Amino acid sequence: MINRLESLLYQVEKPARYIGEEMNMCKKEMTSDLVRYGFAFPDVYEVGMSHLGMHILYQLKNAQEDLYCERVFAPWPDMEALMRANGLPLHTLETFSPVKDLDFLGFTLQYELSYTNILNMLDLGGIPLLSKDRTAEDPLILAGGPCAYNPEPLADFIDLFIIGEGEEVNLEVMRLFKQYGKGKKTEFLKAVTAIEGVYVPALYDVSYKEDGTIAHFAPIEAGIPNSIHKRILPVFNEAFFPENFLVPNIDTVHDRAMIEIFRGCTRGCRFCQAGMLYRPIRERSVDNIMDIVEGVVKKTGFEEISLASLSTLDYSKIEELVHRLVEKYEDQKIGISLPSLRLDSFSIDILTEIQKIKKTGLTFAPEAGTQRLRDVINKGVTEENLTETMEQVFSLGWNKVKLYFMMGLPTETIEDLEGINELAEKVCYLHKITPREQRMDGLTVTVSASCFVPKPFTPFQWYPQNTMAEFEEKQKHLKLTIRNKKIKFNYHEAKSSVIEAVFARGDRRVGKALLAAWEQGCKFDGWMEYFDYEKWMSAFESTNVSVDFYAHRQRSYDEILPWDHIDCGVTKEFLIRENEDAIAGKTTNDCRQGCTACGINTGAIGGLC
Repeated sequence: MINRLESLLYQVEKPARYIGEEMNMCKKEMTSDLVRYGFAFPDVYEVGMSHLGMHILYQLKNAQEDLYCERVFAPWPDMEALMRANGLPLHTLETFSPVKDLDFLGFTLQYELSYTNILNMLDLGGIPLLSKDRTAEDPLILAGGPCAYNPEPLADFIDLFIIGEGEEVNLEVMRLFKQYGKGKKTEFLKAVTAIEGVYVPALYDVSYKEDGTIAHFAPIEAGIPNSIHKRILPVFNEAFFPENFLVPNIDTVHDRAMIEIFRGCTRGCRFCQAGMLYRPIRERSVDNIMDIVEGVVKKTGFEEISLASLSTLDYSKIEELVHRLVEKYEDQKIGISLPSLRLDSFSIDILTEIQKIKKTGLTFAPEAGTQRLRDVINKGVTEENLTETMEQVFSLGWNKVKLYFMMGLPTETIEDLEGINELAEKVCYLHKITPREQRMDGLTVTVSASCFVPKPFTPFQWYPQNTMAEFEEKQKHLKLTIRNKKIKFNYHEAKSSVIEAVFARGDRRVGKALLAAWEQGCKFDGWMEYFDYEKWMSAFESTNVSVDFYAHRQRSYDEILPWDHIDCGVTKEFLIRENEDAIAGKTTNDCRQGCTACGINTGAIGGLC
């Protein structure tokens, strides 16, 4: 295999994507008692190697003597063409083994537009696409990640889904598999449903009403759970975290070490799926984080540490943490970066500490252009927050700011859209009036506007998405409204957001459109140079899958939703209440200021808030 691969590397754009041998890569002696698992990221190497979850599960599994986790990424089209022409199957980076030889091939579902890559990788590996066509000798196809909370669009292709946080449940599944062995697929798939957080779609039946909505969803036999409860790590401070990060061979999307300082979010933004799925909030201690960072720095050589979470400045001891990190690593020139920041939780003291080493980028997410719409989405950010934050930023010498917004949010008006430009203009004005001795010239304000996609398990899951024509009209209007040359405007392609919505809220029937799209050549749909809207429309038409039905239709509260058999811990009653409050323009307090009765603190996984 390796000799055949080497002959192809000179003909591709980035051969380092395919050679492995990175620092801290795990190698094991191949023995008959090893359970072999392929962690499959359905995108190119640079994207997959930036994914923190991959690093965690890779090192966690490989810390077990009887498990071997190897990596599999989607080959870029130039390499794929050569592999197919030369009969070279998809293989792992660690041993260059064909993926067909593995016991498990596990896909992480981070983005709906990567689904065609899953089918393409299965085909390239010589594995039947449909689970019903695979034998006991084929690898079991597993999937997890945020998109797995609506597993139905992939139900025909995936053998088992892991719902929730994967550290414990992954090991439990591997242990159970070892008891059954590779030849007892049917028996194993029934038995594995007893593990909390595991969903086997083939063991459930679904029927539909004449209007296309779901009539009935239930297990096909006794002993299979009616509802699948998400898995959660109750004591996050003790959760496994790798120090020996894999160090990629080439620059990646996020070329830094990411340290997860806490999970969950208490803010309750109504558009945010992650804020609902990852409840409750759980933190690592400062000492625990310092120990992890020390190990990562020693074993990787990364020159930047990113403090990762859904809302990093909400970490209860963020000032102490940043001060200790800067104090320890300032002389080594190891920078500290924070992900997207909330305007209402900004701290001048933290920014002052960070810039002692170097100025990293500053990105803020107001999400909406007016206070009215920010209240609808429960963002909890005011224009006063923006003013205070920008004054602080510019007084410390920053002159590049990124602002993220969404268009197509529920109840949005033209005034809300134009408010995006007004906020950006205000940022420019605040920079202008900052005393010259405190600011740097050459201001750049980057405004990015994505197209809102209603997601499962959010208060807006019943809301119709804007049509493509509506999105394009709003993008055109905003583009004409922004005239200031210091403001750079970027917007997301509406066509791909509509496809994303179909699969975000789709049921099992959209799987046939996915298969048809792949058969027509769709892959790397998250990359605009490969996304082909016409092929997708042809696939939907040929399979009688209505885009309007899944993306642009208002749902009623009593409709059975495709993901209703999944229990993420947040109740439907809470989501309905939040949706009604959104329509009324009422805000909900941060959970840290008092329980909002979302349900996460009352069920089987309760008592954690």
